[in-house]
Amino acid sequence: QVQFVESGGGLVQPGRSLRLSCVASGFAFSRYAASWYRQAPGKERELVAVIGIDGRTGYEDSVKGRFTISRDNDKSSVYLQMNTLKPEDTAVSSCNSGTSARSGYIPNPSGVWGQGTHVTVSS
Repeated sequence: QVQFVESGGGLVQPGRSLRLSCVASGFAFSRYAASWYRQAPGKERELVAVIGIDGRTGYEDSVKGRFTISRDNDKSSVYLQMNTLKPEDTAVSSCNSGTSARSGYIPNPSGVWGQGTHVTVSS
C-alpha cells in the first residue's frame, strides 16, 4: 500500500528554519519524481518543490532561494529544507510522487496523500 509519512513541522518565528522529512513506501520510490505541496488555510493545495529522478529540481517562485528539496532513494525519503520562513509559509505540507507520461507530468499517480505536517510561522 502506498504511504507517505511527513514529519518535521512545527511552530517557528519568522526568519527561522525547518527541515521537513517524508518517508514513502509501497512503491518504487526511486523511479518517481518526489515533491512537496502545501495548503494554506482557505487556499488550494499548491506544488512548491519537485525533484526528479535525475536530481533536477523546480520551485514555486515564492520559495525559490529559500527552500531546498532533496531526496535519499536508499531511505525512500524526500526532504524540504525551509529557510528564512515567512508567515505566508504557514500551511499543511505534504509530500508526494510524480511521473512522466505522453500527456505530460502526472502528479500523485497513486492518488494517496499522507496526513501532512503543520508548518506555522508566527511571532
